[in-house]
Amino acid sequence: MEKRKVTMKGRELTVRGPELQVGQKAPDFRLVGNDLNPKTLADFGRQLKLISIVPSLDTGVCDFQTRRFNEELSKLEGVVVITVSMDLPFAQKRWCGSAGLDQAITLSDHLDASFGEAYGVLIEELRLLARAVLLLDQDNIIRYVEYVDEVSSHPNYEAAVQAVKSQIAAG
Repeated sequence: MEKRKVTMKGRELTVRGPELQVGQKAPDFRLVGNDLNPKTLADFGRQLKLISIVPSLDTGVCDFQTRRFNEELSKLEGVVVITVSMDLPFAQKRWCGSAGLDQAITLSDHLDASFGEAYGVLIEELRLLARAVLLLDQDNIIRYVEYVDEVSSHPNYEAAVQAVKSQIAAG
């Protein structure tokens, strides 16, 4: 199993799984939705998929990241924003309601951490997901990826949003 290091507030942590690259086909996943039903990559069809991976929606940076991507991208045609964390589906649903983002898609990897391992974001010591952003095209080919080395830092929002807009323009 591939491993790399990230930090959280300066503390070094081990992340399991491969660091995915632009041009690769995204691994399929089986996550749990807020309704407790399974969700897979195929459930999102031939849309652009921005996958926003966060440790927990109940932290300031994760809250901001989820709000920002949903506010900027959810109004674009043919784009879906998917936020993935280890939070329980009940906590995700509560967060969406209190954030006023009832239409936001939040999926949980709490059952078996298989998404975290497949996408290279499972923090061994904490059983949380490291912060990352991926953009998948209509064929689930990775067109943008950012793994954030310091988990408490923000991703590059502008670069991710620009990647989405470039994919839309490319048709």
